[in-house]
Amino acid sequence: MHQVAITIIGGGVVGLALAYELSDMGKAQVVLLEKNEKFGQEVSSHNSEVIHCGIYYPKDSLKARLCVEGRRLLYDFSDRYAIPCRKLGKFIVASHGEELPRLRSFYEKGLENEVEGLSFLDARQCRHLEPCVNAEAAILSAETGIIDSHVLMKRLYHLCRNRHVIMVFKAFLSHLETCNEGYSVGVNDDSYRFRSRIVINASGLGSDAVLSLLGLNIDELGYKLVFVKGNYFAYHGQSPVSRLIYPLPHHDLKGLGVHATLDFGGRLRFGPDTEFIESVNYDVNIQKKPEFIESASKMIRGLDPHAFEPDMAGVRPKLAASGFRDFVIKCERDKGFPNFINLVGIESPGLTSVLAIAKEVKKIVNQIEA
Repeated sequence: MHQVAITIIGGGVVGLALAYELSDMGKAQVVLLEKNEKFGQEVSSHNSEVIHCGIYYPKDSLKARLCVEGRRLLYDFSDRYAIPCRKLGKFIVASHGEELPRLRSFYEKGLENEVEGLSFLDARQCRHLEPCVNAEAAILSAETGIIDSHVLMKRLYHLCRNRHVIMVFKAFLSHLETCNEGYSVGVNDDSYRFRSRIVINASGLGSDAVLSLLGLNIDELGYKLVFVKGNYFAYHGQSPVSRLIYPLPHHDLKGLGVHATLDFGGRLRFGPDTEFIESVNYDVNIQKKPEFIESASKMIRGLDPHAFEPDMAGVRPKLAASGFRDFVIKCERDKGFPNFINLVGIESPGLTSVLAIAKEVKKIVNQIEA
């Protein structure tokens, strides 16, 4: 039976970043398995493509630390490999006085997390920079931007090929169990099996299903995913804003609220909202158009209601329906699975954090090999 060093399950942006980082360790073969026909077909290609700053998350959490580190790495990587990205800046707004204490608390949290480029603006300063935004005050995050995630993934894919990573598409994981050499891995109804010393679960929306193959009780362990769908509506008119505009996030952190983003052509888009679903689908719920118009108009004056049209939808793999849950990035040795590295609940700010996540996993791999 063929033996490899590392198998990565999942070919989204996280899986590609892991393959890129780990293929530089001088080990034997790295294999990436992806069930779809090509990389990045799920969470990685259905999102706002925002490079976040790290302001929302508790100090010393993985989300806070990896978002701040990952943002720096992502800008440097984009400069090196000519990946389109742009620091547009972001407003997080308090639209009325009752929201000011929460806004101030997020500003202070951002400073605690060592986020660069933050400013606290009063109403006059807000009007000067964004005249059409309804704001009693705002946090300006100068380091927030956008990135072309498709070009990023394409670049990572080719870098992996140059490092001789074996990437197998249309590869459905059908078997995973421990063996003397690490793990026995089977794909496509076990039509092919091989052994892998280390296995990394980076399968996004399917990450809890991978754990079930190992016989882990995802409910007892708190690893069961909640699928949260986010609809987006595009604005087919001239954008009245030049930055990303965000409301304050939901009190329970189940979402960041319907916000305004811009693409590289200056097109304005609103979303995502928060809709709990049982199974994955990417159909935009057009019945939500009035809600989007209402939410957007609270933030930005002068929007034409007739210019809103359905755009796309994404699905986020959350570990909790409400409240804060951090990324899970750990070796499951304590559960009887040495050499199995588990990544679960990699939602926002996963794209921003992706290169830092890869380095975090590399540390775990080095500990296993020590």
